[in-house]
Formats: sequence, structure tokens, C-alpha cells
Amino acid sequence: MQTYTANEAKTRFGEFLDRVQREPVRVMRHDRVVGVMVSAQDFEAMCAFYANRLQHTLENSAALAQQGGLTEQALNDLLADES
Repeated sequence: MQTYTANEAKTRFGEFLDRVQREPVRVMRHDRVVGVMVSAQDFEAMCAFYANRLQHTLENSAALAQQGGLTEQALNDLLADES
């Protein structure tokens, strides 16, 4: 993965954007990573991946809760705001 300083990214922005289309690019400031820039296509793919992963986690959690005897009414009672 290529690394640019924040100043290099600013002064060589066109080159920076071209590089991002090929691979993620780390951006450093004061010797620490402050960001990673990726192409729009890679970003969309990451969003889809994590949304799918979250959906599977929620489905698995719901199945385990149901197997453990958690009913919809019991869940509503737990989530009710009784403050």
C-alpha cells in the first residue's frame, strides 16, 4: 500500500487520485496514519460486505435468542423505556 503525507496528497492531488483508483493509499500526518483513501468502487464493496455481515450477525443472534426462549413480548418488555 502506497503512503503519502497529508502535504504530498494535497500538492500532488491528481497523482494521489490516480493511485487511489489502483490501490488504497495511506495518508500520514506527524508520523501517524490519519486516513486511508480508497476508490468509490472499493468503498461501495466494503459497505456491501459489512452490511451483509451485519445482517447475518443479526439473523444468527435472533435465531439464538429464539432457541433460548426469548419471545417477542419478552423482548419488547426488555426494551420498554421504564424510566
